[in-house]
Amino acid sequence: MYLIIFDVDGTLVDSQNTILHGLQVGFEAVGLPMPDRKTALSIVGRSLEEAFADLVGEAHQKKVNLMADAYRQSKISRRQQGLDIDPLYPGAKEAIDRLHAREDLLLGIATGKALRGVRHMQETHGLENRFVTIQTADTSPSKPNPDMIYRAMAETGADATRTLMIGDTGFDMTMAKEAGAHAIGVTWGYHDHSRLMADGADQIIHNFEDLDRAIAEGLNINEETV
Repeated sequence: MYLIIFDVDGTLVDSQNTILHGLQVGFEAVGLPMPDRKTALSIVGRSLEEAFADLVGEAHQKKVNLMADAYRQSKISRRQQGLDIDPLYPGAKEAIDRLHAREDLLLGIATGKALRGVRHMQETHGLENRFVTIQTADTSPSKPNPDMIYRAMAETGADATRTLMIGDTGFDMTMAKEAGAHAIGVTWGYHDHSRLMADGADQIIHNFEDLDRAIAEGLNINEETV
């Protein structure tokens, strides 16, 4: 059995606008100026406290927890209002359904989101029961720590040689390589091709249509069985 692990933000869903709104709320809560868009989005994939810590620098570390709490409360409120609906990237749903239908593949998630956010994404897009293991910031250290992949492998019984991580950031690539897993980088998210390669991507794809081939090559299995 093979384990295919997906990142969420920047890989399955285009969440940049809702993330930026949440970050803005966090910065406003402590009276700090919001960084530019590129800098703000560079931390996507990190767990929330670590993301804010990276953005504010050493001088404002004591404000990080307040910023993270403000972000979370804003998310909860906006979702209750039917807001913050992040769209799936083109081809994502079809790819997940196609892979889920295979008897030789198990699907998982490893994300800096909270489990609450993952459940919201699943319910919004009809992706319930697709993923047999879901690893989040609630129970694991922030990426690129490999703990999420270790947990996913332990829960499914997959070994590293049969495990593959799909993500859009260097954090995903580093996490996968430190766990001994294969890493596929996607270019429609938050880190560019060169960053993904520098951080250990074994392959790069530019759309979901190329995913089956990349998985087959990465795990050395027949593409027709994927």
